[in-house]
Order: sequence, then structure tokens, then C-alpha cells
Amino acid sequence: MKKVPLKEIPKNEKIVFLTFDDGPSQYTEQLIKVLKENDIKATFFMQGVNLQNKSLQPSVKKASDQGNYIGSHSMTHDYRKLYVEGKFIQEMKQTQQLIKSITGKHHQLVRAPYGSAPGLKDQTVRNQLANEKIKLWDWNIDSEDWHRDATPERILSTIKKETIQNTEVVLMHEKPNTVKAMPSIIEYYKSQGYKFAVYGQYKHFEMNFMGDPKL
Repeated sequence: MKKVPLKEIPKNEKIVFLTFDDGPSQYTEQLIKVLKENDIKATFFMQGVNLQNKSLQPSVKKASDQGNYIGSHSMTHDYRKLYVEGKFIQEMKQTQQLIKSITGKHHQLVRAPYGSAPGLKDQTVRNQLANEKIKLWDWNIDSEDWHRDATPERILSTIKKETIQNTEVVLMHEKPNTVKAMPSIIEYYKSQGYKFAVYGQYKHFEMNFMGDPKL
């Protein structure tokens, strides 16, 4: 099958990438149901420790089969192990292997737990990531759905306030109030003229706090 070359992301169009961290979880199935009902695909960053849970693996496979992107979010999400003990690349590659074993797909994109700054301030580590052909995304909208007081209404309000650019990458998590907020979030972006995109639909573009063009 001939691979279709990826296009540059159009600068004159409004495009939003919905992203979900920390899965898979009991909420993965609900999220992909909402996405499918709205004919939308999203980008998931999943943890190895959760991917090892065999009861959650069917939801991961279904998410992938429906066209969602499954990226790595490390095995442990442990700051000390990843950044102090230097196991970032090792954990990402291990998680990538788990994702491939479940979905049959190798995906290059990862998201650094707690974001890439300051954890990946070491240029040597970033060079190693580039040599491994690992790409990295942070975000430019934090929905703050991780906050203790994050009601569906507050999540939507935060997203509305932060949406100011043509290309938006929205950080969300697999949480119950995020699931509840999803229909309103989707409706909001539709009303603002945004198209929904999934990673891999366009050529990779820089979206990391370190401003590193190699990632």
C-alpha cells in the first residue's frame, strides 16, 4: 500500500488537536465513544503501567482501530526515575513497544510527564531522543482538568479563555469530568470554525516547551 505524503499544517485554517494523557483507564471507552459519535479523532498519550493492564487493552486497540493516535507517556510517570535517574528514553521506548504489541502500530510521538520543561533541559538527552527518531509534544492549552475543582463547566471555561491561536493542542486527561465536558468542548470548537485533527494527519510541527526544532 502506497503511503500518502503528509501535508504541512495550513496556517490560515483553524485546527485543534484534542489530546488525552494518563490512560488507558476506565474512561477510555467513554472518550472514544464520544469521539466516534462526533466523527472526530484524538491523540492519546498512555502510560506503560496502565497499558500492562490486560482488561484495558481492548479499549486501546479499539481506540487505535478507530483512527486515534496512541503515543507514549512513559512507563511510570515518575519524575525522579525519568529525569533525575535518566530513564526517560528507556521508559518511552518500553512504552512504545507495549503500544505496538497491543495495536500493531509503531508511533514516534511521546509526551513528557509534567511537560518537557525543565525535565528535558539537558541538550544531550534531547539529542539522544532525536537520534532515536522520537518526536515530542507538549501543549499550548492546559484545560486544567487535573485540578481538584475541575467541573465540566470550569474545564470548558478554561479552554475557551486559552483558545487564541489557529493551531491549538489541548491538554486533557482521562477523567470523569473531562468525559462529561467533551460534548460541550466539541461544540465550542465547531462553533469557532475549528477543524479537528489527529497527530499524523499532517507533518510533524514543533510543540515543545524547550523550543527544540529537532523534537
